[in-house]
Amino acid sequence: MINTNNQINNIPGPSPSIKQNTGPEQQSGSQFADATRAVGKLVAKVDDLQVASEVSIKDLLAGRNSDITQVVSAVAKADMSFKLLVGVRNKLIEAYKQTMNMQI
Repeated sequence: MINTNNQINNIPGPSPSIKQNTGPEQQSGSQFADATRAVGKLVAKVDDLQVASEVSIKDLLAGRNSDITQVVSAVAKADMSFKLLVGVRNKLIEAYKQTMNMQI
C-alpha cells in the first residue's frame, strides 16, 4: 500500500494550525479502494481464464487443436479460479453483514 501521509502533510495549507485527517477513517477508505481494485483485478483474471477455456474448447471441436490435455487443463484452471472467486465473494458478503450488524 502506498503511504500518502507524507505527501498530505507536505501540502502547503492556509494555516499550520489546521490538522490533516490521517486517522482511521482515511486509512480505511484507502484500504477499501485497494481492496476494490484487487477484487476487480481478480474478476478480470477469472474472466480471461473463462474466455481462454471457451476458445480452447472451440478449437478442439473445430479440429484446430488435438491436444485434449491442454483443453482439460484450461477448463480446470477456469473452474478452480471461478470457485475461488465465489469463495472470496462469499467471505466479503459475510464480512459486510457482520460489519452491518455491529452495534455502535
